[in-house]
Amino acid sequence: MASSALSGTHHRLLPCFLRRLPRPRTRSCSRLRLAACHADTLLSSSGTQRPPAPAACSSASSAGGFSDWLLTNGLPPGKVAILERPVPCSRGGKDRPLHFVAAGQDLEAGDVAFEVPMSLVVTLERVLGDESVAELLTTNKLSELACLALYLMYEKKQGRDSLWYPYIKELDRQRGRGQLAVESPLLWTESELDYLNGSPMRDEVVVRDEGIRREYNELDTLWFMAGSLFKQYPFDVPTEAFPFEIFKQAFVAVQSCVVHLQKVSLARRFALVPLGPPLLTYKSNCKAMLTAVDGSVRLLVDRPYKAGEPIIVWVWASTKLQVASQLWFC
Repeated sequence: MASSALSGTHHRLLPCFLRRLPRPRTRSCSRLRLAACHADTLLSSSGTQRPPAPAACSSASSAGGFSDWLLTNGLPPGKVAILERPVPCSRGGKDRPLHFVAAGQDLEAGDVAFEVPMSLVVTLERVLGDESVAELLTTNKLSELACLALYLMYEKKQGRDSLWYPYIKELDRQRGRGQLAVESPLLWTESELDYLNGSPMRDEVVVRDEGIRREYNELDTLWFMAGSLFKQYPFDVPTEAFPFEIFKQAFVAVQSCVVHLQKVSLARRFALVPLGPPLLTYKSNCKAMLTAVDGSVRLLVDRPYKAGEPIIVWVWASTKLQVASQLWFC
């Protein structure tokens, strides 16, 4: 059943980050920037919008579909736009464009860039529906990341019937790369990992890979403990439905975009926030953070922006190794 479950067009989405993507059809940047005024903008009608920066071209088909989904499902109009920029690909030399959240108009420090309602945020509260179960699982053998990854994998199997289909498709498109356009070393081949020989990062990769494998071996625990949740999924138990490599790819995708919310319950502490990472750019000297406020997740910018400039958020790190670890693994 595992092999058949991975067939079909929608099953080439979230886990399969290492697949070769077709080269997008060439379009002029000017035509794509014009499309940004329609399908892929998330501006309020009262906002004044300047043309996006020349270095970024927006995609009316993919970014616009994601934006439409957000607005249809309750995202309030904000002051940002989802743009696209080409990046050189380390595999095969083909362009694999990245989406990113940019200022849709000039912003000042303290402005609310966007506000995502909790109904559009994936947390353990949504996944498990019971905070006591969430606490038991995450203080025992399974992390929040493993639970969230498993949830998205089962949701993905439902294809377009899943509420989260557009979001999962967007995560797949980013392939856990972040705005540095570098795939996590957890997904590198052995020959690629040789470039890290002599670096403490190589040992970090080995340790994290072993940790992911231990969590994979405990996935069936989640299935049986949260049986009421998984009754909606007519699929095999996790370790029969998903090979380890598929789970690892999904785990890395979640790890690249999970948000650590402060001053919230345990079941909401780790969250997947549309418009959050990996669409945001990280900097350790930035003070802007995603925060939970009154039933939503909000981003207040800490600096002025011109329309089209990437929105920057804070990443915590106290050593050079942690900087590299955060930017590569998170």
